Amino acid sequence: MASFVFVISLLLLSLSSAVFSDDASFQKLPVPGKRSGPESFAFDSTGNGFYTGVSGGKILKYVPDKGYVDFAQITESSNSAWCNGALGTAFAGKCGRPAGIALNSKTGDLYVADAPLGLHVIPPAGGLATKLADSVDGKPFKFLDGLDVDPTTGVVYFTSFSSKFGPREVLIAVGLKDASGKLFKYDPATKAVTELMQGLSGAAGCAVSSDGSFVVVSEFIKSNIKRYWIKGPKAGTIEDFSSLVSNPDNIRRVGSTGNFWVASVVNKVVMPTDPKAVKLDANGKVLQTIFLKNEFGNTLLSEVNEFNGHLYIGTLTGPFAGVMKL
Repeated sequence: MASFVFVISLLLLSLSSAVFSDDASFQKLPVPGKRSGPESFAFDSTGNGFYTGVSGGKILKYVPDKGYVDFAQITESSNSAWCNGALGTAFAGKCGRPAGIALNSKTGDLYVADAPLGLHVIPPAGGLATKLADSVDGKPFKFLDGLDVDPTTGVVYFTSFSSKFGPREVLIAVGLKDASGKLFKYDPATKAVTELMQGLSGAAGCAVSSDGSFVVVSEFIKSNIKRYWIKGPKAGTIEDFSSLVSNPDNIRRVGSTGNFWVASVVNKVVMPTDPKAVKLDANGKVLQTIFLKNEFGNTLLSEVNEFNGHLYIGTLTGPFAGVMKL
């Protein structure tokens, strides 16, 4: 669904922590420090581990021989003990809550869409994030979610799940079938934020194609994915990309293949069911589906990201990141 569900986070946390897998190809990487919800992943050029954002406003780096280490934080408060556990979720407006993250591979800058606190950037050395924007045209962001960096230009694309409801009201947004989500872009050269799409029904994730010609945007509530053309003869136009993925969340491109992985669930009134990873081609056709109920139960998946022959799988409230060998 959207990048985190405050209202049911404790329920889902307890459910996900009770899930075990006997699949030898699957590994759990538990999040330390009473934090939870490794939602999104970014990989640097070294290929040594990954970055992920967790509850309470921290960005962690996972290094295979060390485990998780603190890398950055959204606010000064993010490192405090009262941003741990349930308090960190409850006080996300103070602590921060990173949702979508992505690296600019050329500069090493890590961009973060923090759901309640806006668009941020973190330098290659880590530390305190710098806020880039918390509004556009005088209108505050209510609920940021997905984010990606164009691999050809460095332009940042990010989504707002809703322009009417905040993260605490996500169940209301879903129940009312809210369609006020938006797609934005941030140009580091001009430092300007531009609105590109509106009227999206739960804009949860976005991903730029490997050639930089278009960006795809998921609509969680509507079970749809749209495509916005960045360049070429269709530049500036919008079209449906795929309606074959149930309740899509984050979308991630698969290197230079032209394909995408999508985190998917079947949304129910009480809780999501049937978590799975769905691979789409550049035309929105399903190439592969991996069912993940044995590994995640009915946890709400947030992202499936392929890197070096493994899938890195994130959740909204779960206590671990999942790694599956392909």
